[in-house]
Amino acid sequence: MANYEAAKASYAKLGVDTDAAIAKLKTVPVSLHCWQGDDVRGFDTDPSKPLTGGIQTTGNYPGRARTPEELMADIDKVLSLCPGMKKINIHASYAIFEEGEWADRDKLEPKHFAKWAQFCKERGLGADFNPTFFSHPNCDPLTLSSPNEETRKFWIEHGKACIRISQYLAEELGQPCVMNIWTGDGFKDIPADRKGPRDRYRDSIDQILSEPYDFKLVKPCIESKVFGIGVEAYTVGSSEFALTYAAFNKDKCIPLMDNGHYHPTEVVSDKIPALLAFFDEIALHVTRPIRWDSDHVVLFDDETREIMKEIVRCGGLEGSVNIALDYFDASINRISAWTVGFRNAQKALLYALVTPNEDLKAMQDASNFTELMVRQEELKTMPFGEVWNEYCAQCGVPADGEWFGEIQTYEKDILSKRI
Repeated sequence: MANYEAAKASYAKLGVDTDAAIAKLKTVPVSLHCWQGDDVRGFDTDPSKPLTGGIQTTGNYPGRARTPEELMADIDKVLSLCPGMKKINIHASYAIFEEGEWADRDKLEPKHFAKWAQFCKERGLGADFNPTFFSHPNCDPLTLSSPNEETRKFWIEHGKACIRISQYLAEELGQPCVMNIWTGDGFKDIPADRKGPRDRYRDSIDQILSEPYDFKLVKPCIESKVFGIGVEAYTVGSSEFALTYAAFNKDKCIPLMDNGHYHPTEVVSDKIPALLAFFDEIALHVTRPIRWDSDHVVLFDDETREIMKEIVRCGGLEGSVNIALDYFDASINRISAWTVGFRNAQKALLYALVTPNEDLKAMQDASNFTELMVRQEELKTMPFGEVWNEYCAQCGVPADGEWFGEIQTYEKDILSKRI
């Protein structure tokens, strides 16, 4: 406590109220993705078959969740180690069926996610949702952009079913549900027709969003991607496509940026204020790309901090920016991967909240660029760690250096027995 009080006094000299920053962060939901726990396998297809549609995990660390019960137990462990307000982000492939029951993706119903709703309700969590346009026999390999009308119809019906499920989750949990439309549709080599697939993709999204929903409760998103495995030459849902679609349909959807879905020299931190100049609301998938969309565990690195700074500076914590995580590492303990990434996202948000943004902005507006650089560099050695530890303590979770032993025990007692 004495260390925090000293840190609080240091920040107060800069005009920063650390108590207010901590209180604010407690109200900011960050969506924890369910698919880190089982390597994006889900429960609706054969887990022995490889992932398709541009999705790939690497590594074979023991202890992958194999059932809904195991996955939920693992999520519970992560929740106990992470501070802050959470939502659970669910893919449609994580439908939970009663014994002897099964429904294909175009026939999914809210009842297939009732156990997820119960899980969230018992823990005071909201939920976000994603149609699963990959790893299915009806990927030909295209989905919403397929020239085969039967294929396209199947995936449109899947999207509509997901709208209904998202509405159900929002109503059950009393929080808006962000529903993200992303496909890996594209071609490995140079296409002969670039416009046709995009015309079909646009029409498919139009049909999906014709399904009735309350836009205050369900937030459909259009997510772009620069390229992926097997679609190196051309991606149907490019950045230009996704942003233009969202711009022309602002009354029924919002754009979503995944910071792994751009060229390596592009940064989403710069794109956030650009989009908020035109959109009232956007969504983010926060990940860590290495050269491309490799979905590494989120670190407390420069770009993560810059992303969170821009969210805070732009007023994004007042509801205009929806934050979710998206990574899957099968080479390390999955509980640790989840925990490290979530804690780092929270840490970067708190770091942004204890930055004297208004003072720095005033320096920029006055062209005091020398002082601006000096102040920004000096902030890097402020006693931020003590503020973070206080936040963890107030949230009832372990501080840095205190939680990894719990994961080692969980691995020994639980994960190591999953064969």
